[in-house]
Parts: sequence; structure tokens; C-alpha cells
Amino acid sequence: MVEDTFTQVRRTHVRFVHTSDLQIGMTRWFLSAEAQPRFEAARKDVIARIGHVAVDNECEFIVIAGDVFEHNSIHARVRDRAIEALAQLPVPVVLLPGNHDPLTADSVFFHTQAHENIHVIDSFEERELIDGVSIVGAPYKAKSAQTDLVAHALAPLEPTNTIRIAIGHGQVHSRGNADKLDLIDLALVESKISDGSIDYLALGDTHSAEPVGSTGRVWFSGAPEPTDFYEYPSGTGEHNAGKVLIVDVDKQPQSTAESAQTTVTVTEKEVGTWTFSAPTFEINNSDELADFFTYLDNHPNKDRCVIKYALTGRIDIDTMRQLEEGLANRELLFAALYPRERLMDLDIEPSDDDIATLNLHGFASDSFDELRAMNTPEATDALKLLFRLNAKTH
Repeated sequence: MVEDTFTQVRRTHVRFVHTSDLQIGMTRWFLSAEAQPRFEAARKDVIARIGHVAVDNECEFIVIAGDVFEHNSIHARVRDRAIEALAQLPVPVVLLPGNHDPLTADSVFFHTQAHENIHVIDSFEERELIDGVSIVGAPYKAKSAQTDLVAHALAPLEPTNTIRIAIGHGQVHSRGNADKLDLIDLALVESKISDGSIDYLALGDTHSAEPVGSTGRVWFSGAPEPTDFYEYPSGTGEHNAGKVLIVDVDKQPQSTAESAQTTVTVTEKEVGTWTFSAPTFEINNSDELADFFTYLDNHPNKDRCVIKYALTGRIDIDTMRQLEEGLANRELLFAALYPRERLMDLDIEPSDDDIATLNLHGFASDSFDELRAMNTPEATDALKLLFRLNAKTH
């Protein structure tokens, strides 16, 4: 735990790493028995890469702003290996309990107490982490909060000439449902930044790296390893995961704490190795199908890439066969490659040549025409089956 004693050292600059939402122990239903262990290992292995970023950029400590673990009841093997990796980091690491891993009686954080390099924020009290730099955090003590925890931590703070870093987890009023009691009051945070009470608020919960508010001193770090999908081509979803932030705080003391001049610079650094993508393609001919396959083929490290695709349009039987064969040839290359059933809207429009090869008559011909007219997913599947059976008999 972090010591409560304070020194009289006056600092004018500090540089540290801000990250969050490692969610070690996370599982994903769409990953195979072969891929899931690699995904699990990546969430632990990113800790060492964060340490390399800290050393390469001369950072003095690392802040992990909540949801270090997926939950408190993760397997002991996963827990202990992750804690060992955290303990081996080359600089001190500060851990904030989040809503996934709150500081409850069964908290995973109690297993970190033997490691001097790991500092768990277990209260709302301000503590000095290194000479001249203090931290104040808002830990979750339960899976959900009934109040603004960040406001609870910041409310008693007064302006100071020393460097003070705040750490929180959750959404802000401008981003969520205003009726939720645990939303972070961004106006209060910015007032504390303006008067010199805090210099930076490190946030977790949103898995894409991005600033909030107008000061440039409140950031979500995003998850260092992606956990959810980037929507292509819209650019929505988890659009900026796989990063950590390097934060520089320069604070020049003045005659009064309220007049201290503070500058904060935030730099994103890539550390993630996995990719989650949810593309949507319209396919009406073989050229558009080729564009979809090119998109798939251009993904590097396919064994760490998850793609759920949505296809729309109308294709003939030959294009359908190309699609099915192309997906089958690529499926085993990816960690997961599967259709987004809810958004799939790809119909079959047989060409004249396709119809001629069937050589249907009477009732069979009438049924074929009815299936074409129905234009439903079930009818499309029936048409596919019909053409497959026909291909096997010729």
C-alpha cells in the first residue's frame, strides 16, 4: 500500500504512464479452445510491454486506473502470474480497484501486499507516491457505486503548489445517463484543475484512449489490449484501443497555489497485439467480393485477429461459391472469423445460367420460383441447399 507520509520536496515536473482496463482473466465466447489461452496470455504479457514503455520514456511510475482484473474470482494461476508480472515492473505501479475488481472481502488485491513495488489505492485519502508527487484515488468498494466516487475523493482537496495526480474509474456526466448516481461530475473535476487542486485526472472504464472535457487534463487511457470491436467503415465502436498514455506534468509554483502554472502533455503509445474488427461490406458481384477478401487478407497477425463480418447485397450462385470457399480457406488463419448474423442480409439472385443448370420442371420449378420471391434468410438458405444438391448430382 502507498505510504501516508509526505516529504517537503518541491517538484516541477513528472512523467508517468497512464493505463487501465487490462481485465486480466477475461474470456470471449467466440474464441476457440486454441485461441482463448493466447488471448488470456496477451492480457498478462502486455504488462511487460507497458514496463518497456515506462523505461524507454523515462517515466517514474505507472497508473492503472481500474479493472486490472476481469473479476475477483479469476483462477489463482492467472491471478498469481499477473501479480508477479506487475511486481517485476521497473517502476512503481499504482492499482485502482474498479467495478470489475472492487476492494471487497474477496478482493484479488489482497494478494499483492507482499510486493513493495505494487501500490493499491484502498481509500480516498491523499498519499505521496514519490518525493514531491502525491496521488488521490476513488476505489470501488463494491461492484457498483451509489455516488460519484471521484467527487468524494476530490471535494476536500485545496489548491497546492505540489504535483497532485487524481485517479478514477467510470463515466462522466457528458457521456452517460444523467440519472445514474455514480457518474463523474466533470464540472467539479475541471474546477479542481482550474484552481490547482489537482493537475491531471487519470480515468479508466472507456476502452478507447481519448480526452474528455476542455482542459486536456482528463483522459481515458483505453485498454492496452483491445476487448471489443472496431466498426468498419463507420469508425465507431472500440476505435482507439491498444494504447497507453505517457503523461508529462509541468507545474511552476507561484506565490499562491491558485496561481501555479501547469502544463500537461499526453502522448499515446501503441502496445496492443490483438485486433477486433466488425466490417460491413455490400457484395453484388465478384469484384466487390474480391474487395472483402482483400480486407481480410490485409490484416497482419491473423492468429490474434477477431473478425465478425456483415455482408449485404445480392449475388449469383458462382459468387456464392467463391464466398464460401474463400471463407473456408481463411477461417483457420484467424483467432475467430464468423458472420454477424443480426446484420447479415446477403441474398441469392441466380443468373440465367444458374437456373438453366437446375433443369427444373413442374412442382420443383414452381417451388423454386416461390423461394426466389420470398426473399427471406430461410428462403436464401433453401436456395443455397438446392444448388448444392444439384451440384452433387451433376
